[in-house]
Amino acid sequence: MTSDNNFILKGNICYSENIHRLKTVEQGFLICQEGKSAGVFSEIPDLFLEYPVTDLDDMLIIPGLIDLHIHAPQYSFRGLNMDLELLDWLNTNTFPEEARYGDLEYAKKAYQIFADAMKKSGTTRACIFATLHRPATELLMDLMEETGLKTMIGKVNMDRNSPEYYCESSAEESMYETEIWIQNCRSKYKNTTPILTPRFIPSCTDHLMDRLGRLRRKYKLPVQSHLSENQNEIQWVKKLCPTAGFYGEAYDQFQMFGGEENTVMAHCVYSSNEEMELIKKRGVTVAHCPQSNGNLASGIAPVRTFLDQGIKVGLGTDVAAGSGESIFRAMVDAISASKLRWCLVDSSLKPLTVEEVFYLGTLGGGSFFGKVGSFLKGYDFDALILDDSSLRHPQPLSLKERLERLIYLSDDRHIKGKYAEGRRIF
Repeated sequence: MTSDNNFILKGNICYSENIHRLKTVEQGFLICQEGKSAGVFSEIPDLFLEYPVTDLDDMLIIPGLIDLHIHAPQYSFRGLNMDLELLDWLNTNTFPEEARYGDLEYAKKAYQIFADAMKKSGTTRACIFATLHRPATELLMDLMEETGLKTMIGKVNMDRNSPEYYCESSAEESMYETEIWIQNCRSKYKNTTPILTPRFIPSCTDHLMDRLGRLRRKYKLPVQSHLSENQNEIQWVKKLCPTAGFYGEAYDQFQMFGGEENTVMAHCVYSSNEEMELIKKRGVTVAHCPQSNGNLASGIAPVRTFLDQGIKVGLGTDVAAGSGESIFRAMVDAISASKLRWCLVDSSLKPLTVEEVFYLGTLGGGSFFGKVGSFLKGYDFDALILDDSSLRHPQPLSLKERLERLIYLSDDRHIKGKYAEGRRIF
């Protein structure tokens, strides 16, 4: 039996089997069966002999990259005012720009630029923040659906501590707009799904959080937000939520922190031991955003501690606090940040390895979407084809060495093909 979703790619294959084991297969056969990986083989099994084979010669094949935290409306001001800290940066850059998305013509122009960039990047799956505007959020979902990427997109909720020009008038208004948005989009798309998106606790009243918790239970939706990013932010949350013992409890008391439906929390730079225990208990995924944490002077997240404690971790670019949409760059920054933490903060926490950050950007983050981020049998067939022939070297390199150089040196020009769930994007 053959179909568009049954095929074989031949090439140099690299993927994570787990956080410690990077599997490399020279001139192997990666088999796609009905949009799923049937596995990697040195020879084509008899069962798949009728499948068409694409020979990619000496190129590399890796799983698609996973971005667990990116802000679509912020793409337009990447690289601006990066000398500010988080709260000042929000008031100077973020809120004025995001307010402009109330104008659908502007939103269409800006979101098309974002969608085009994401399509040609290495990312195949992403969790994306939009703005508080329902029409613009639905427009973003339309555009991302056309890219073929598998994305979760959220209409932002915020009803306090925000500029008057960019704040929902009440929890009731926010709830009303959010539920209409959910009803409009939850069954509309093949590739794009809604995710509840309270911006962060300082911008959401208890009344709004309670209502969002009810919506979550009603529609069984995942959640994305920010957690323990900045010391000043954490102190602010203590004043706003005196009954919560720590930041994570401010979400958990409204059942917006893991549980039956997935939750991803960005940053977690200053998560206490109690918060980490709750993150693990609730099955919350941490989106590690190393470049953003540096650019906004937030700090260095204890990723080694997360991993040692069995907390689920993936990577996020956090555009525009991060300067671009490259998860390869996030891998490099994750290694650099872990080295700084090791030498400046805690020498007991060993720096991250290439194998570990590759896992975070593929299988680690992919678990938020299900069986995603690897070529293990039964996983969704998300793949990148990479050509490193322009990265010349005077001696032969192993596949692991070639992959490491691509992580550090490649850009979009090295991506020659991209698949999501067995469908070719380009």
